[in-house]
Amino acid sequence: MASASRQAPVIVITGTPGTGKSTHAQILADESPVPLKHINVGEWVKERGLYEEYDQEWQSYTVDEDRLLDELEPIVAEGGVILDWHTCEAFPKRWPDLVVVLRCDHTKLWERLEKRGYPLKKIQENNEAEIMQVVLEEARSSYPAEIVVELSSESMEDLEANVARIVEWIEIWRKEHGET
Repeated sequence: MASASRQAPVIVITGTPGTGKSTHAQILADESPVPLKHINVGEWVKERGLYEEYDQEWQSYTVDEDRLLDELEPIVAEGGVILDWHTCEAFPKRWPDLVVVLRCDHTKLWERLEKRGYPLKKIQENNEAEIMQVVLEEARSSYPAEIVVELSSESMEDLEANVARIVEWIEIWRKEHGET
């Protein structure tokens, strides 16, 4: 389980690319009652060279997970962080206090990925992953059921409601951990 000595929680926001992870994470960081550092793990990997290679066909990096986890470990140990990534199973079970899996209707997701300029093959793969609930199943098989939450991310209303719900969760977390 997550460390009892942390001053603020560790929240993983995950989901298929295009589900709104970074938007949720940034707004949550701004609205949180405790300071939370937003780490977009994909950007972190690129900026710090924590990858083995760049796959031109898929236009993505092959992440060096050992190096990534070594870099993140001291930050996560302190708490007060939002890890925003399209996968979560690489993170040790002891890290997160909450795992939020964002879901989106596959037709909306397709449109979002097209707007990003993703190649057709990558859109199809991500769309299929969303339909098959790949990220949700990964979260459920990697972490205790009580910390995994599935939230819809299809509209601004969903975004606002989701952030409000996570802020409420943070308030409860603070009370349970003696933080006021």
